[in-house]
Amino acid sequence: MTTDLSTAPPSTGQPWAAPEQAVGPARAAGIPPSLVRAPCHLEILIPAHNEVRRLPRTLLRVISYLEARPYSSAIVVIDNNSVDRTVDLISHLPSPNVPVHLLGCAQAGKGAAVRRGILTSSARFVGFMDADLATPIETLDMVLPMLEAGCRAVVGSRRVRGATVAEPEPRQRILGGLLFKALARRIVPGVADTQCGFKIFDGDLAREAASQLRVEGFAFDVELLRTISEMGVGVSEVPVVWSHQTGSTLRGLRDGTRGAADVLRLAHRRGYL
Repeated sequence: MTTDLSTAPPSTGQPWAAPEQAVGPARAAGIPPSLVRAPCHLEILIPAHNEVRRLPRTLLRVISYLEARPYSSAIVVIDNNSVDRTVDLISHLPSPNVPVHLLGCAQAGKGAAVRRGILTSSARFVGFMDADLATPIETLDMVLPMLEAGCRAVVGSRRVRGATVAEPEPRQRILGGLLFKALARRIVPGVADTQCGFKIFDGDLAREAASQLRVEGFAFDVELLRTISEMGVGVSEVPVVWSHQTGSTLRGLRDGTRGAADVLRLAHRRGYL
């Protein structure tokens, strides 16, 4: 059975109690308040399914970046039913100054993993990125000041001015995603790129939105962004330098079709189309 292995908060001599604004959404989602992690300024979530080959490089890059920053931060790897040694590699990391937590999610799907990560966070800002580091962690140099200045939802985009696709996706993945993208644009008309795997939010906003989400697969991003828009919050897109990485478990036509079906079900359930 996959278990939650979040590291404990620093000892203060007092029992740890998560803030109520974080506990409320977790409790509403049926998540024990004891799983809510200690507050920090920024928490980065990385959903992982059989990522033992790609995750070590990503973690070392993200740790190195965050260690050089003046604000408090943490990384959360959400193990989504991996059958390789993804879980083991966390315990073999050198002891970084940036805490690295391991959170289990037995419910399959990126959406389920990210939702669980958000609902167990009490950070001021929380977001997620892909395990393959397709978007450089240095993108935070642009994103975090926007959040601190009052933006509440900032997402990376490959389809706004200034973005660079350094290594494009394989042709079959592009073809497989055409219907998905067309549907996503109908549901979230103000966002050019719903699927770039780099999204950071105001923590309270993310927790409130996540408590309303139901999609477990790749259409999760669409539901999340639509929910945030319906809450009256604008979504800001920033250009990224993006590179396709080998080793992805995503399969072009098959997963593109499944994603489109997820979007259609989402649209039908919520009356979006």
